[in-house]
Amino acid sequence: MAAKPSTTRKRAAARRRTTAPRGQSAAAARRVKIPRTGPIHARLGAWMALRIVTRFADHQDVIRSRKDAAILRATHQGCPKCHGNGQIFTKGKNGEFTGSKPCPAPPTRQSVSRWEINRAARGADRATGLVGWACPCGKKEKPRYRDAREATKALRTHERKKHGSKSVGGAWYAQTAQLPAQLPKAA
Repeated sequence: MAAKPSTTRKRAAARRRTTAPRGQSAAAARRVKIPRTGPIHARLGAWMALRIVTRFADHQDVIRSRKDAAILRATHQGCPKCHGNGQIFTKGKNGEFTGSKPCPAPPTRQSVSRWEINRAARGADRATGLVGWACPCGKKEKPRYRDAREATKALRTHERKKHGSKSVGGAWYAQTAQLPAQLPKAA
């Protein structure tokens, strides 16, 4: 009897890497205890290492968000629905920013070179397509989040730490590229 031909397994779609180990969120990975006993140089070394790792993880998240936004801008270049941003920012009745949603139109380009993505993620409009937040107490974060949900989490964390979990009316803002027709005229 002839052997049954093997079928190829379908692979899962590639996902973006996070700085945390498998099965942990980035916040859970940062919860490392600093020793309270032992030599002072060991305690200071552990404290410094933890600070450096936390800062590096935050930096990697920002870089990843910038690259994701650059990919969307490059693949939706010339799109009439999102005007080349890759996502549509929604507004409330008063004109305030209420969130974002992905552009429903298919991408105008299927692939973008890695060099082009890196250049766009470091250029003058590197924060285009990202979301930031500001609190009435004066604390604000530059646009660094990929969507409004992540910015909301960061704002709620700030409110929990600094305002006793009370909402004090923070605002979100999104950075978009100015189109040539929208540029202000020089006087």
